[in-house]
Amino acid sequence: MHLYETHLPVADTERAARFYVDVIGLEFGYRDPGRDIVFVFVGAGRRSMLGLWGPTTTYGRDPHACHFAIAITLPELLAAGRRLNGLGIATRNFADDETTEPSVIGWMPSAQLYFRDPDGHSLEFITMLDDPPDLGFHGSLAAWQARRR
Repeated sequence: MHLYETHLPVADTERAARFYVDVIGLEFGYRDPGRDIVFVFVGAGRRSMLGLWGPTTTYGRDPHACHFAIAITLPELLAAGRRLNGLGIATRNFADDETTEPSVIGWMPSAQLYFRDPDGHSLEFITMLDDPPDLGFHGSLAAWQARRR
């Protein structure tokens, strides 16, 4: 287990991305076309990621809530939803639907489940997938796996 991802609110995503890529030396990952967010990778092999959130974008319902992701194995991720639900903690997919099935973000690609801590902060269990990226895919892990068959 290791910290995979965290996010920072920034005043200007273009300026912040240039700083983190050109000055710090991180690798550009993705600019979300629907939200003012830029993702950059920290270190080799997509091992960690930083999200830069522009001023017009809030995370979830609370603009002050923070987010971070913890990388775990796929078997651990598949068991996490039932385990967390059993402890009274709701788990959600990327579309914010309550479920125990991980969702997949195709541009990375990764599988994940989201949940909240007692203070309302967004937490994520994430598994990086070895499959080739699919920029247009957002859906369930089952649908992701079915398209490979």
